[in-house]
Amino acid sequence: MGARGELFTTQITLDNRSYFFNIKENRTGDVFLQIVESKSKDGGDFDRHQIAIFADDMQKFLQGMEKSLTFIEKDRKNRQKIAREKKEAKEKAAAKKIYRVKGEEGAAPAAEGPKKTGRIHVVSKRQVAAAEAETKSEE
Repeated sequence: MGARGELFTTQITLDNRSYFFNIKENRTGDVFLQIVESKSKDGGDFDRHQIAIFADDMQKFLQGMEKSLTFIEKDRKNRQKIAREKKEAKEKAAAKKIYRVKGEEGAAPAAEGPKKTGRIHVVSKRQVAAAEAETKSEE
């Protein structure tokens, strides 16, 4: 048994974080997993957080971890599927665009509504009120 009851330890280093997985034994002989996250802060200090999972609770802990990992994987695949469908829809819409040349036969008809010239289209409140009143009277 090593210092402070350590039976086994392994380390995983990522960008500015390190994770330590320590198997320890306490004074009463209980074996547990200690997970420590060590994150470097500005100025060279470290912020440390740890959790301990006892051997009796390990199966429940692993079941929760497995459910979480399954959810993450399904969510990742779903997001990829949605992104792929959006990309395909965008490509399909771009392929369907029909450009019309003035005076050419068989060209797509102009869209209804105000002509979009890039300028601001101002509609009077009176015109809007009159159009609403007209639609109400038709009903």
